[in-house]
Amino acid sequence: MLEATPAESLLTRLRRIEGQVRGIQRMLEQGRVCEDVLTQIMAVRSGIDQVGLLLMDHHIEQCLLGGQAPDAGLRDLQHTLRMWLRFSAGGGSAPGGGVPASQEEEPPPHPD
Repeated sequence: MLEATPAESLLTRLRRIEGQVRGIQRMLEQGRVCEDVLTQIMAVRSGIDQVGLLLMDHHIEQCLLGGQAPDAGLRDLQHTLRMWLRFSAGGGSAPGGGVPASQEEEPPPHPD
């Protein structure tokens, strides 16, 4: 199976988020309970956070490093950014405001 390019992966995620937002609009039009709507809003927010992380990874690897494999220090930085997002106030949908571990993505391994 061919791996999607970073742009294709981001577009796929953004289309999914777009569908979720349309679903929230329908939920509001139908008068759905606030808890259900808020749950969907948290899912959208988490999706946007993931798009941001993937875009940041791409920027670091392609724009800052010119396509060279990141070293261990840079991988540590990427991991730290994920931890910051996970535990930041309002950053995602996990209790306490983080990205749930099930949705957190590790950067792809790089050849040494």
